[in-house]
Amino acid sequence: QVQLVESGGGLVQPGGSPRLSCVAPRTIFTRYTMGWYRQAPGQQRELVASITSSSRTDYADSVKGRFTISRDMAKNTGYLQMNSLKPEDTAVYYCNFPIFGLSSWGQGTQVTVSS
Repeated sequence: QVQLVESGGGLVQPGGSPRLSCVAPRTIFTRYTMGWYRQAPGQQRELVASITSSSRTDYADSVKGRFTISRDMAKNTGYLQMNSLKPEDTAVYYCNFPIFGLSSWGQGTQVTVSS
Protein backbone atom coordinates (compact mmCIF):
# COMPACT_ATOMS: atom_id res chain seq x y z
CA GLN A 1 0.00 0.00 0.00
CA VAL A 2 1.44 3.34 -1.07
CA GLN A 3 1.31 6.09 1.52
CA LEU A 4 0.05 9.27 -0.10
CA VAL A 5 -0.67 12.54 1.67
CA GLU A 6 -2.65 15.22 -0.12
CA SER A 7 -3.11 18.76 1.15
CA GLY A 8 -3.95 22.28 0.06
CA GLY A 9 -7.68 22.15 -0.43
CA GLY A 10 -10.35 24.24 1.20
CA LEU A 11 -13.13 26.68 0.45
CA VAL A 12 -12.21 28.77 -2.57
CA GLN A 13 -14.10 31.51 -4.35
CA PRO A 14 -14.82 31.13 -8.06
CA GLY A 15 -11.76 32.25 -9.96
CA GLY A 16 -9.46 31.27 -7.11
CA SER A 17 -6.06 29.62 -7.46
CA PRO A 18 -5.17 27.07 -4.81
CA ARG A 19 -2.26 24.70 -5.10
CA LEU A 20 -2.59 21.11 -4.01
CA SER A 21 0.35 19.06 -2.79
CA CYS A 22 0.98 15.33 -2.70
CA VAL A 23 3.82 13.71 -0.78
CA ALA A 24 4.77 10.17 -1.73
CA PRO A 25 7.62 7.77 -0.92
CA ARG A 26 10.75 8.75 -2.80
CA THR A 27 11.32 5.37 -4.42
CA ILE A 28 7.91 5.61 -6.05
CA PHE A 29 7.75 9.30 -6.69
CA THR A 30 10.93 9.46 -8.72
CA ARG A 31 10.17 6.46 -10.94
CA TYR A 32 6.53 6.44 -11.90
CA THR A 33 3.82 8.48 -13.50
CA MET A 34 1.72 10.36 -10.99
CA GLY A 35 -1.85 11.45 -11.49
CA TRP A 36 -4.25 13.84 -9.84
CA TYR A 37 -7.81 12.58 -9.68
CA ARG A 38 -11.03 14.03 -8.37
CA GLN A 39 -14.38 12.74 -7.27
CA ALA A 40 -17.42 14.97 -7.01
CA PRO A 41 -20.46 13.90 -4.97
CA GLY A 42 -22.42 11.24 -6.78
CA GLN A 43 -19.88 10.94 -9.57
CA GLN A 44 -17.11 8.57 -10.47
CA ARG A 45 -13.53 9.41 -9.78
CA GLU A 46 -11.84 10.91 -12.81
CA LEU A 47 -8.30 11.61 -13.90
CA VAL A 48 -7.59 15.32 -13.98
CA ALA A 49 -3.90 15.48 -14.85
CA SER A 50 -0.85 13.26 -15.01
CA ILE A 51 2.90 13.70 -15.12
CA THR A 52 5.53 11.15 -16.06
CA SER A 53 8.92 10.69 -14.43
CA SER A 54 10.34 12.74 -17.31
CA SER A 55 7.76 15.48 -16.64
CA ARG A 56 5.58 14.91 -19.65
CA THR A 57 2.11 16.13 -18.74
CA ASP A 58 -1.44 15.42 -19.83
CA TYR A 59 -4.75 16.98 -18.83
CA ALA A 60 -8.44 16.31 -18.96
CA ASP A 61 -10.19 18.62 -21.39
CA SER A 62 -12.21 20.11 -18.54
CA VAL A 63 -9.11 21.54 -16.86
CA LYS A 64 -6.76 22.11 -19.78
CA GLY A 65 -5.38 25.63 -19.70
CA ARG A 66 -6.47 26.16 -16.08
CA PHE A 67 -4.61 23.49 -14.10
CA THR A 68 -0.89 22.74 -14.08
CA ILE A 69 0.65 19.57 -12.72
CA SER A 70 4.26 19.53 -11.62
CA ARG A 71 6.64 17.59 -9.41
CA ASP A 72 9.61 18.41 -7.22
CA MET A 73 11.87 15.38 -7.14
CA ALA A 74 13.99 16.78 -4.33
CA LYS A 75 10.93 17.04 -2.08
CA ASN A 76 9.09 13.90 -3.24
CA THR A 77 6.13 16.20 -3.78
CA GLY A 78 3.73 16.63 -6.62
CA TYR A 79 1.60 19.70 -7.16
CA LEU A 80 -1.58 20.69 -8.87
CA GLN A 81 -1.83 24.41 -9.46
CA MET A 82 -5.48 25.21 -10.02
CA ASN A 83 -6.43 28.51 -11.60
CA SER A 84 -9.74 30.07 -12.62
CA LEU A 85 -11.69 27.66 -10.48
CA LYS A 86 -15.34 27.02 -11.24
CA PRO A 87 -18.08 25.61 -9.02
CA GLU A 88 -17.96 22.40 -11.08
CA ASP A 89 -14.38 21.86 -9.92
CA THR A 90 -15.75 21.11 -6.46
CA ALA A 91 -14.57 17.64 -5.49
CA VAL A 92 -12.23 15.62 -3.34
CA TYR A 93 -8.85 15.59 -5.04
CA TYR A 94 -6.48 12.65 -4.81
CA CYS A 95 -3.05 11.83 -6.10
CA ASN A 96 -2.02 8.33 -7.07
CA PHE A 97 0.31 6.24 -9.18
CA PRO A 98 -1.57 4.24 -11.82
CA ILE A 99 1.13 1.57 -12.09
CA PHE A 100 -0.04 0.14 -8.75
CA GLY A 101 -3.56 -0.43 -9.98
CA LEU A 102 -5.36 2.40 -8.18
CA SER A 103 -6.79 0.04 -5.57
CA SER A 104 -5.59 2.08 -2.59
CA TRP A 105 -6.21 5.77 -2.08
CA GLY A 106 -5.20 8.43 0.39
CA GLN A 107 -7.69 10.62 2.21
CA GLY A 108 -7.64 13.24 -0.50
CA THR A 109 -8.19 16.93 -0.03
CA GLN A 110 -11.55 18.63 -0.41
CA VAL A 111 -11.81 21.59 -2.75
CA THR A 112 -15.07 23.51 -2.57
CA VAL A 113 -15.60 26.34 -5.02
CA SER A 114 -18.28 28.66 -3.79
CA SER A 115 -18.91 32.34 -3.21
